[in-house]
Amino acid sequence: MKLKVPNPKIFSCSQSTELAQKIADSYGIELGEMKKNIFSDGEFQISFEESIRGRRIFLIGSTMPPTENLMEMLLMIDAAKRASARHITAVMPYYGWARQDRKDQPRVPIAAKMVAKLLQAAGATRIITMDLHADQIQGFFEIPVDHLFASTIFLPHIHDLNLDNITIASPDMGGSKRAYAYSKYLNSEVVICYKQRKKANEIAYMELIGDVKGRNVIIVDDMVDTAGTLTKAADLMLERGAISVRAITTHAILSGAAYERIEKSALKELIVTDSLPLKKVSSKIKVVSCAPLFAEVMHKVQNNTSISDKFIM
Repeated sequence: MKLKVPNPKIFSCSQSTELAQKIADSYGIELGEMKKNIFSDGEFQISFEESIRGRRIFLIGSTMPPTENLMEMLLMIDAAKRASARHITAVMPYYGWARQDRKDQPRVPIAAKMVAKLLQAAGATRIITMDLHADQIQGFFEIPVDHLFASTIFLPHIHDLNLDNITIASPDMGGSKRAYAYSKYLNSEVVICYKQRKKANEIAYMELIGDVKGRNVIIVDDMVDTAGTLTKAADLMLERGAISVRAITTHAILSGAAYERIEKSALKELIVTDSLPLKKVSSKIKVVSCAPLFAEVMHKVQNNTSISDKFIM
């Protein structure tokens, strides 16, 4: 007699409650009950307010700074392990600290690998994430990693724009693979921005490789932080004769003067997912929810069915 697999439970880190609620609604189950007790010095304690013994649980939380967000995920994993959960899946729509994925200068850490080791040491048995800053971060784990691509939700949106003469652009050399993947499905041309930095978040020089004259350009990237690169690229493309410039970025970090730069820029619109909560509303920023994508993949993981159709790129 085949034993019935118990339904999973979904819990949310405090930084991602809105997205977690959307995912739970798309999945068709209620969010689990949790409590976060905060001590007077800022230390906090996590507790599950219902039994999770023998269950597969999904813990939803993006791990952007401050570090308390990562710490909360680690404490949730540890608490779930000690409460005898059967499988503990960390659902991290945005994998924080991913920009430090290699040792590119002397005496610096590889933070992305350190985070991977912390998640495994805490007791995570699986990771589900989206648009990692570098694909090789998957190799930092000794547990399964489902690396989803936001292209599965962005491509239908691009088709709905009904644009002619589309050109896909990468804002830097490192994003060329992503740009070519989009162009393959859209049967479009590709241009690449070449940039040099003075230091982090500050561009010294930018040049465009390719022709955008008479084209509707869509810049694709995995994240937008200060929006300096994005807005400079948009201005450059309009100078070179582009009809319009839009941008699609998975993770809307949007720190510093990002919102002001976007509002004043030549960008027609910036399309992002809700992997990170927006700090404010902007007339130029459109949000496409990633909740249905994560809910579908979580359902497939629970039922041990293939998720290969979610790997478009």
